[in-house]
Amino acid sequence: MVRRVTRSQLNSMVRQAEQKHRQAVNKYNREARAHNQKVRQSIDKYNRDVRAYNSRVRADRQRLKNEIARLGRQQVTTRYVTFRTSVTAVQTAYDRLEHMADAGGLDERYNEVLDLSEREAANNAGLMNALLGDADSAGGLPPDSPESALTPVLRSISTELGDRWRGALFSLSPHNPDAARHFCTSVREIITSILEVKAPDGAVFETMPDCDRTQQGKPTRRAKIRYFLHLKGMKRDELEAFVESDMNNVVELFRTFNEGTHGSAGNFDLTQLQAIRKRVEDGIMFLSRLVP
Repeated sequence: MVRRVTRSQLNSMVRQAEQKHRQAVNKYNREARAHNQKVRQSIDKYNRDVRAYNSRVRADRQRLKNEIARLGRQQVTTRYVTFRTSVTAVQTAYDRLEHMADAGGLDERYNEVLDLSEREAANNAGLMNALLGDADSAGGLPPDSPESALTPVLRSISTELGDRWRGALFSLSPHNPDAARHFCTSVREIITSILEVKAPDGAVFETMPDCDRTQQGKPTRRAKIRYFLHLKGMKRDELEAFVESDMNNVVELFRTFNEGTHGSAGNFDLTQLQAIRKRVEDGIMFLSRLVP
């Protein structure tokens, strides 16, 4: 039986239908606006990231060129001979890595590592110039400033490492006559701890039974680096060689200051102490980015 409705009921039903329609349209419009806003935000963020990345890469690349040119103008000297050899090794390894990247041999997974590698190469040459007394004027935070982007990264591995890093920075005071040696002694322990925690001997042997070993039968540092790259899916000889030469350069810096072969291993000016900090700080950050 057909339901009879009054004109008032019919008008009410029409209004309800119109209201539901308006609500549906309004809901659709809100969701569309929210979606479009998210898309715009994503595009804006992507564009900002691209601009920041391109700006950073251009800055690092120009800085690297400037530091290499400045280093090439340095007169031959007997100071820091062994360390300078390791500096040259880093530049050679980076040139090979960059050549592979330019030839299209590395996909987008390597973008961050390549960016950091370029920074490492620039820091490496910049420190050598600073040690030889030819560097830009000091700027930024004091070398012993506790502010450091590396601290939370190390604390994510262990609280002890974060605290040890803060102690290392404290020792880098310009008023400490043996600042560089004390700083590097502490940092050596940090790097050793990262390798031990993130690349346990047993795990390295299980993954790579035929890896290189030390005289004590433990995996070498290079074997642990290869282990990191294997887990990250970035096992390329050129990258492995660069990381090894980069870490060797940092360790050679420690050895230079600890031996005190030049009689003034701790007497550095503000610019030199800042260059030492930046070289070591960014070097550990670079290593941490390779850790799975």
